[in-house]
Amino acid sequence: MCGLGMPELIIILIIALVIFGGNRLPQLGEGLGKAIRGFKKGLQDAPTDTKKADTDDTNKPDQKG
Repeated sequence: MCGLGMPELIIILIIALVIFGGNRLPQLGEGLGKAIRGFKKGLQDAPTDTKKADTDDTNKPDQKG
């Protein structure tokens, strides 16, 4: 998990608890979860066909010289 161990995660949680307070943390977690779900849904709903480069070189003029 990005090189973060248990001690680092506990320190981050304690800092978040001090900054936001105990009542606000569940709301922040819920908002973060909704944002991640929305992002994943947006990626799934995105069109999968993109413009592909024309690989047919038979109609292109030679550019020598």
